[in-house]
Order: sequence, then structure tokens, then C-alpha cells
Amino acid sequence: MTDSVLTIPHLALAAAEQWPNAEAVVEGDTRITFAELTEAMRRVAAGFIAAGLEKGERVALWAENSVDWIVACLGLQAAGGVLVPLNTRYRAGEAADIVRRSGTSYAVASSEFLGYRYADQLREADAPGLRCVLELGTPGWDEFLADGEGHETEVEARLSALKPGDLVDILFTSGTTGAPKGVMATHEQNVRTARLWAKATTIGEGDRFCILWPFFHCSGYKAGWVVNLAVGATTLPLAQLDVGELTDLVEKEKVTFLPGPPTLFQTLLADPDFNRDKVSSLRVSITGAASVPPQMITDMREVLGIPVVLTGYGLTEACGTLTMTAPSDPPEIVVRSCGKAIDGVELKLVNSDGAPVPTGEPGRIFARGYNVMLGYLDDPAATAEAIDGDGWLDTGDIGVMDAQGYLAITDRSKDMFITGGFNCYPAEIEAMLLEHPAVGSVAVKGLPDDRMGEVCAAWIVPASGVQPDKAGIVAWSRDRMANFKVPRKIAFVEGLPRNATGKVQKFLLPEIPD
Repeated sequence: MTDSVLTIPHLALAAAEQWPNAEAVVEGDTRITFAELTEAMRRVAAGFIAAGLEKGERVALWAENSVDWIVACLGLQAAGGVLVPLNTRYRAGEAADIVRRSGTSYAVASSEFLGYRYADQLREADAPGLRCVLELGTPGWDEFLADGEGHETEVEARLSALKPGDLVDILFTSGTTGAPKGVMATHEQNVRTARLWAKATTIGEGDRFCILWPFFHCSGYKAGWVVNLAVGATTLPLAQLDVGELTDLVEKEKVTFLPGPPTLFQTLLADPDFNRDKVSSLRVSITGAASVPPQMITDMREVLGIPVVLTGYGLTEACGTLTMTAPSDPPEIVVRSCGKAIDGVELKLVNSDGAPVPTGEPGRIFARGYNVMLGYLDDPAATAEAIDGDGWLDTGDIGVMDAQGYLAITDRSKDMFITGGFNCYPAEIEAMLLEHPAVGSVAVKGLPDDRMGEVCAAWIVPASGVQPDKAGIVAWSRDRMANFKVPRKIAFVEGLPRNATGKVQKFLLPEIPD
């Protein structure tokens, strides 16, 4: 496939030309080749044209990971529409807010997922601009497709009219630190990022990629099935994580590429009865989105037998990817860093005055490159605050870079707290606490304190079969970290509140009584 293909629907068309009979998507008993995928894309595009969709109009997509999600997305994009994916954890009010703010005209939704009726909620939404709600897998969807018959010529005209610089999607940020903002990106930004992500991770033709990451997020969409279109890999979408079902799927379908949250691999490693042969086909995994115990990376390679374990760093404002470790990097690199900048991306770390910081010193991370967003939807002030006149994106993260260019994320700048005049970075403290044998997972943030300004608080999920005590954790911490970092308040909890991509939502952590 040539690098001249720079729109997402044309990636699908090129894949169908190069690998027509190869499996593009496998879901249960459904197996779709690349040639069949493009025909399905054209049918959906024709349906949208018949329904009156104009180029540039926004189409919301609210559904679980599935073949239908991919086909609907490709179809609306082939017709010139702009994707607005909705988080499957949203409830009616949240979804309606995104639909209104994005100016969405059409919506495609599942009938029901995990007991929630997405299509019904959209029909009842307070969104005056929403003209049409299409329900996947229903007679109404079949009628929508049938109405498109006879519009084949218009489909080809819409495809020919697509330009690499056209707006293709608006992804709303996760909202872990404030109201979600709509991030705008083009076809070309997504396609170029997908190709370079593939190069960094070694995924290629013949790989079988089980995608746990949600399609409504950059990870499952831009670093997921779009990548597979670019390289000829097979997509195996998974709507929800059940470890037993997942490992059965890996064994049955000979999955080779399996990114996942640390908890997935911790679960497999902690089960003494787990048959490692079930995952023997795996050759690459990517993990992260949380602090990772160093031993886990070694065990993924040596115990589970996964030859390549990677991690990376990115954000929605940069098409999801800025850095990636290399397959040859040893476990200690994968644990202590998120890799180097991918090709075409520049990074710089600066202090509060905007001056570069020395190697090994923490600084605010700025990024520049082809994948930096066009801006925030209808918010020029926020865009100007995020991207300076030279094109540098303020990530809002704090990091340290070594002499070889490996970046380690210290923390979100907004998460940093100050204890007695000392800067405290929760991610650093979390990584240290994970070394305690009784700590399974942990979240740290600062809480107000009359004397110190703020003090360190830790929410700890105990390791399996262990009952830690607060005094023991504090004493252990005092021996291993500066006094101002030691948790002053500790709560033992059964789990940490996370969003769909595994990030801890610290604003949902329970109060710790005095």
C-alpha cells in the first residue's frame, strides 16, 4: 500500500485491492474479508446519501466494539460525514450534551448494550439538531441500507471528493479533569499516525489484533482497526472484558497482537491454574494507562511467553500517540519510560518560565508534529491556550527525559500537589508504593491540610490474599521516600474508579475520614 493513500475510506479500498480475500474483521461467527468490508462501507455511505447527509455534517456513533461499528464509521466517512463517537459509559444527559455541542445531525446506535438502550435514549434526547437516529441490527437499519440502492454513482463521487485535510472526526476528551472538549482531526493526521504506530509496534500483514480498547477512544479506533486497514491485519473486536472468554478467543483465533490493561495480565499471572498454552500465539502486547509493577513486564515475557511487551504515551489532542518503546527495549525501560517520540513528532520539556529543563529534570511536556489536532471545537480560546504560535501543544503533563530521549511521565500538571513547599507527583509516589508486596494497585492525590497546604493521600487496593495495615505502609514508606511524599492518609478499597481506557478517575475516589 502506498503512502499516497491519506483518507480512512481509501485505506479500506486500498486494503481490499491488496488483500481482497484476507479476513478484515472477525466477530463470533461473522468473518468479513477486506473486499466485503468495502462493499459494506459503500452500502452504508449510499444509505446516508439517500437520507440527506451532506459533506461535513456530524454523525454520532454510540455502540460497543463490533463489526457494525467499523462498517458504520467507514460508511459515514465515505459519504463525507464527520464521526462523533460517544462513550458507551455515557448516560442520556451526557450523550445529549455531546450531540448538542457537536452539532450532530445523524446518529447510529446499538439497540442495547449491558442493559442500556442507546438508540432509545438518543431518540428522547434534548438535541434539536438531531434529525435521524438509526438503530443497528433492526429492520429500520435494513430499510436505511435498502434506501441507498441506486446511489452508487453518488458514493463514488463522494469518495473522489474526500481530501486528506478534511475534518474526519471530533473526539471528546475523557473529562477526568473537567468538561470534555471536542478534539478535531483530519483524515491525513489519522492515517499518518496509524502507519507510524504500526511501524513502532511491528504490527503488519497477517497479524490478528484483538481490540479490547474501546472504539470510541483513540486507542481502539486510531491505534486499533484503522491501523489494521493500513497494514492488512485482522481486527477481532471485543465488546467487554471477560478473561476466560478472552483467552479462549486468543487460543481459537490464534491472536498475535493483544494490548490490554495491567489488570488483565495481573489476573492471568495470579492464576496458578491458567494454561499458558492458551496464549502461545501472542507475539506482541502493549500495556499501560496505569502504574505497572516492574516484575509484571518480566513475567509477561517469561511466564506468559509474550516476546514483545511495549508501552507508549499519547493523548486525544495528538491522535492518541506521541511516544512508544521499541520491541528491543528491556523490561526496565518499558517500566520506567513510555519510550521515545515516534517519527515526525518533536518533544520538549520546559519549566514554569517556558525555558528548557536540563536532561533528567522534570518539566512540562510540549509536543509538535503532523498529528497535533486542528483545535478544540468552537473553542478558540482553549485552542490558543493549548497550541502556541509555533505549533507546540501543551500536553498538561509533567515528565523527565533522559539523554537517550526516553520520556517518563511524572504526572499530570493538574494532579501535582504541594506539601510544605515541595512539589509532589502522584504517579511517582504510586510507582514507589507498588513496590510494597501488600499493594495491588494504588491511587494518590493531595488533600487539603491546614498546616502543610496539602498532604499525600493514598487509596490502596490490597494484593490478593493480603491484609495490610496503615501503620505498616507508613513505616515502610518513610524508609524509602522523602518525608513529604509519605502518605498521611490511607484508605483500603476494593477497587479504583476508572474510565473506559483504564485511567483512574480521582475525583470519584471516596472520602477518607479524619
